[in-house]
Amino acid sequence: MQQNSNRPEKVNEADLKERVVSINRVAKVVKGGRRFSFSAIVVVGDGNGVVGYGLGKANEVTDAITKGIDEAKKNLFQVPLMKTTVPHAMEGKYSGGFVLIKPAAPGTGVIAGGAMRAVLEAAGIHDVLAKSKGSSNPHNVVKATIDALLKMRAPHQVAFQRGISMEKVFNG
Repeated sequence: MQQNSNRPEKVNEADLKERVVSINRVAKVVKGGRRFSFSAIVVVGDGNGVVGYGLGKANEVTDAITKGIDEAKKNLFQVPLMKTTVPHAMEGKYSGGFVLIKPAAPGTGVIAGGAMRAVLEAAGIHDVLAKSKGSSNPHNVVKATIDALLKMRAPHQVAFQRGISMEKVFNG
C-alpha cells in the first residue's frame, strides 16, 4: 500500500471493527495429493473516517483472517467526511478494478455492492452512491475503493489552499 499523509493521529484499537471481504481457498498439488491454503482480505475501520485493509495468507482460515486484520491495522488512513457522506465525487482505479464514488443526500444509505460496501461502511460513510466498473475481483475492487478515498480532499483543505471561504468552495 502506498504511504500517505492522511495517517490518523491516534486510533484506539478497541474501536476498530473488522470485516472479512473475501476468503479464497488455494490448492497446491503435491506428491500426496492436494494441499490447501487460504487467503483472506479484511477491512478494518472505526466507523468515524479511519479505514485500512490487509491480506492474510495461512493454512487455516482463522489464521489467515488474523493475519489480514494485523496487516490492515498497519495500513490505516483518515478519510475526509462531510457529515455522513463524502465531500465530492471521485474515481478510483487499481489494475482492472475501477470504481466511482459520489456524495448522497442524508438518508440515502450505502448504495454499493460487495467489497466496496465493506470499505465504505468500515470508514463510517453512511450516505453514498457508488458504482464498481471493470473487474469484480474483490482484491481489485477494495484497492480501487481505497485509491478513490485516498484521493479525496477535505473542503477546509481546499478552501485554505485556494485562500477562499468554505461557502465559496461549494457555491462558486
